[in-house]
Parts: sequence; structure tokens; C-alpha cells
Amino acid sequence: MIIEKNESLDLTCSIVLYKTDRSELLNAISCVLNANLKVKIFLIDNSPTNKLASVLDNDERVEYIFNNKNLGYGAAHNVAIRLSKDLSKYHLILNADVEFDPAILNKAFLLLEHNKSVSLVSPKVVSPDGKHLPFCRLLPTPFDLFARRFLPAFMKDFLVKKLNNYLMLFSGYDEPMNIPNLPGCFMFVRTEMLNRLGGFDEKFFMYVEDVDLTRRIYQNSKCIYYPDIQITHGLARGSAKLSILMMYHIKSAIYYFNKWGWFIDKERKMVNKHLIATYDDFSDSSHKNFGLRPVLEPIPELPIEQKAKIDYSGNVEKIRLGAVDVVTQSHYI
Repeated sequence: MIIEKNESLDLTCSIVLYKTDRSELLNAISCVLNANLKVKIFLIDNSPTNKLASVLDNDERVEYIFNNKNLGYGAAHNVAIRLSKDLSKYHLILNADVEFDPAILNKAFLLLEHNKSVSLVSPKVVSPDGKHLPFCRLLPTPFDLFARRFLPAFMKDFLVKKLNNYLMLFSGYDEPMNIPNLPGCFMFVRTEMLNRLGGFDEKFFMYVEDVDLTRRIYQNSKCIYYPDIQITHGLARGSAKLSILMMYHIKSAIYYFNKWGWFIDKERKMVNKHLIATYDDFSDSSHKNFGLRPVLEPIPELPIEQKAKIDYSGNVEKIRLGAVDVVTQSHYI
């Protein structure tokens, strides 16, 4: 959708770049621009060179910002979050290697429009082969973040219930839930809330910053896992492969627990207890009132319509809107 100068936006979007594949980036940009919303995309480049500066330099809806250094994942997104303060109602934190039917953005937009108590929307996640990936999680303990990375497989077999509880497998993942720990590859958030909280904590260079941000939003509003929106995630766990990325992950985990508490974290204990208890005794109204299964206002059905999708090879093809699938492979490095 083309916007007029000085017209307020429905959605701003930030994509952080670091030696990002150009074709993947163009694909992600195309998906956002073809939503039936007034949008603007900020490309925040942490790369050592500005080779990606020419990406869609003829489209005023896309703004490229070269940092000339690697600020870190959260700090780079914050550049766009601050710029979006007076521009849009909602902001999408997005990974570059994502593609989706543009209708997914309209559906998230309508959910927030009709549910003022919600500030963050997160999708259901599946792998490319259709396997469900459990990305709704409890607030982490040191065991949750470190044991899952470093314990050998045979030891994990003895701790399967505890590990599964952290991944909230007991919930079934079949209904909307109010969750304090959601993934950062696709976060559809109220712009006002992001700016009120100051965006990401920039002391996290990379990893765990999404856990911290979701937790802070959850303290003020609802963070909704919404299974009607589904994404496919390649799940390239870079920090498990490269030692330098592993060190970033460990450093971020240490900072997180220094900030929130290692073994004494009263809020974590209360939140996790209620989340688990909801399913152990769903008849207890005090548990239900905690809001795991929120009551959401229904949103209008999205129309099936024809829209132009530019493939950036000079062609324009017609696509049908209505599906809510996203394809993503997260490996920010």
C-alpha cells in the first residue's frame, strides 16, 4: 500500500542486517510491503560494509541505516524503534530470512486493534517438515538455559519432565495463551509500549534479549501466543555451532540472571507456578484469572482479495490473500 507524505502509519518494521543474504532480504521486504497496511521498513545494518545500501533505494517505504559497526542485535533494533515512536501504531521486529503471506500482518494488526489489553502477538512455529517447535516458554531458571545447552543427551532423558515443562508442552499449544517468554524472530508489538520500555536492553549484545523484552512487556500487558498465525522456522541454532556465538549466548545468560536473579527470583517463581498450576487444576478460578488462557475479542474475517506482489525481477504477479503461513530461518550472526 502506497502512503502519502505525512500520513500516519499502521506499521513500522525493523530488520537487523549483518552480512545478510540479499535475495532473502528482498523476499522479506516484499512480504511486508505487500500487506494491506500503511508500512515503513527500517533496515539497520551492522555489517562491516554498506553493500546492502542499494536494496530498494527507489522505494520511500524502505529506509536503510548503516551503523558502520556491529551495535548488537537489540541495540540495532532500538535505532528503528526510536524512529518509529511518532510514526506508527505497531512495530514488527523481524528477522531478515523470513517470508510470509502478507495477510499475516493484517491478522496481527486486527488482533491488537480489537484487544487493547494485548501489546505483543507471537505466532505458532513449525519446522519446514511440519514438526511443531515449542517456542512458548516459562521464565528461565539457570538450569533451563544452561542444562539444555550443555547436558549430555543421556542425562536429559532423566530430566525430560522438567525440560518439557520449560517448553510448556503441557499446554497443548492449541489455543491463545498469555506467555512471558516468546521468540524474537517475529514480534508484532504496540509501538507505544516498546518506547515506554525503552526497547531492548542494549547490554545484551546478542541472544536472550527477546526473553528480557517479553518479560518486561508481560509485566505491563498481555503477550499473546496466537496459533491462528503460523510460521515455519528453519531453526539454525548458530550459537550451538560456533564458539564465538556460544560465548555471546553464555554472556547474555549471565547478564540476564544478574539482572533478574539467579536462584532467588520471586516473580519467576510466582509466574511459572501459576502457568503450570493452570493445567494441573484448571478448575481453580484463581489460576484461570491469572490469564494464561485470555479472553480475546474476535477479529473480522480477512477478505480473499487480489494484490500485486513484486518479485523484484521486473515482474508483477497476482496472489490471493487469506493464508497465514510464514517461513523463517533465524540465524542472525
